[in-house]
Parts: sequence; structure tokens; C-alpha cells
Amino acid sequence: MSNKIVRGILCLSVLAGLLSSPGCIVMQGPKMGPLGIPIPVSPMTQVKKENAFWESERYGKVPILGPLSAGGPTAALDEPSDDEVMVALEHVSGVAGGIPFLHERQRDNVRIIKEKIADYVDPPRVVPLIGPAQLHHSHWKCTVIYTELIHVGWPFPHTIRDEESSEVVYIDHNHFHMVGDVDTGPTLTY
Repeated sequence: MSNKIVRGILCLSVLAGLLSSPGCIVMQGPKMGPLGIPIPVSPMTQVKKENAFWESERYGKVPILGPLSAGGPTAALDEPSDDEVMVALEHVSGVAGGIPFLHERQRDNVRIIKEKIADYVDPPRVVPLIGPAQLHHSHWKCTVIYTELIHVGWPFPHTIRDEESSEVVYIDHNHFHMVGDVDTGPTLTY
């Protein structure tokens, strides 16, 4: 046989083997056609999506609490978490670490001082999808004191160390309190 025929038969057998083998294209389960082929996602895009989901899930929702009792405490008890303060600091300063080996920023020895600057409750009003409610405002001043290290890699590698760097972040915590006789539905007893 000629060399061309042998190569053709070999190529056809390899192609038949690839098409018949289970892999990314041929999967068990629902047949999705071209949509079944996985598309690679860069790690940077994945981290951005995960951070956006984390922030919306943890800090993007306003809780609805029970009604305030007459003569009871009306002060907000929950202060901002350290994670919330550092996330807000990243948004304010716009520094997420820098460019590796070229210009990097680090924060060491971080201390966070949280001060409540305002705590008040709005008068009752009707809020759509909630009903009669009061909005409880709690404003916090968070001072972040840290040691800042800046590593510069080009044109002359050096490190800048600032022992007493500080930044101030203002964080608002708002939540609703229901007003009046709240019907929470039937009570189930077991």
C-alpha cells in the first residue's frame, strides 16, 4: 500500500477514536449541544464575581426586625465587623495589593477603632412589600491604623515603610423595625 493510504487510514481511525471517546464534548445527562462545552474563565474574573456575590449576600440586604417595645432599648447593638471595615477600606482607597514584583502594597499590624457617631429611629411609615415600619439608622466612624509597606520593583527595587498610616471609613448600618401588632402567621407546635 502506498504511504498516503496508510496515513489516511491512520488519521480516520484517530478521528473516529476521538469522536467516540467521552470527554468534554460528549457528556452523560442532558444533551446541550454546543452549550455543553466548558468555557475557561480567568481567575481574576472569578475572584471579582465571588467578591461581588459575597458583598451582596453579606452586606447588601436590609434586615427586618421585630417591633420596638415601649421603654425598651432602641440603640443598635451590632457594630461593623472587621471584615466589613476592611472591604469598605479597599473600596475607598482603591488599593487591592498592586502589581506583583512591580508595585505592591501591604497592610500589617492593623488596628480598628469603631465609634458610634449617630443612632436614631425614623417615625413609622408604610414601606412597600414590608408594610408599616420604622427605619433604624446607625452611623459608625471606623479608624484603621496600620503599618504600610510599599515594595517597588522597578526601576530601582526598594521598600517604603510607613509605621503610622491611618484612614477613616464611615459605615452606615440601617435596618427596619416592624410597627404595630405584627401577624407572623400561624404558630406551629410539635
